[in-house]
Amino acid sequence: MSVDGDQVADLQVGMRLNHVPVEPGTPAGPTGPAAPAAPKGPMGPFVPGGSGDFASTPAQKKAAAGTIETELEPNTKKAAEHADADTGTAQKGFEGWETAAGLKKVADTWDQQVKNLMGRLAAEKTALRGASGLFARNDTGIGNQFLATPSKLNGL
Repeated sequence: MSVDGDQVADLQVGMRLNHVPVEPGTPAGPTGPAAPAAPKGPMGPFVPGGSGDFASTPAQKKAAAGTIETELEPNTKKAAEHADADTGTAQKGFEGWETAAGLKKVADTWDQQVKNLMGRLAAEKTALRGASGLFARNDTGIGNQFLATPSKLNGL
C-alpha cells in the first residue's frame, strides 16, 4: 500500500497528543468535542459490540514519536526557558522581599516539573519507536520456538 504526501500529513496531524476528531457542526471549546464525556456504549476490542480497533500501525507510532521530538519537546523547552526568564526578572524586582523567596521556590518547583515532563516525553518517544520492533521480534521468537521443536507431524 503506498501512501502519498497528503495521507502522511493527515496521519501526522491525527497523531498529535490529545487529538480529538471534530465532527462538522460541533462547537469547539469546553462544551465541544474536547470536553470529557461518558462513552456512548461499550468501547474497546474485547467488548461485545466494541470498536474492534486495538492497534496502531508502525507509521502511526513513528508519526507520534516524530511529533514528540519535533513539536512537544522543543516547545516545552522553549516555554520553560521563557517562564524561567520572566520569573527571574520578577525575582530581581522583588529583591529583599518575601515575594522574591516565594518566586524562587515556585521557579525551582517549575524546573523540577519540566525536567520530569521532558523525561516522560523522551521515554514515550523511545517506547513508540521500539514498540514495532518489539512485536516483530516477539513474533519471530515464537516462530523460531515452533521450528526448533520437531513435531511428529513433520514426517507424515
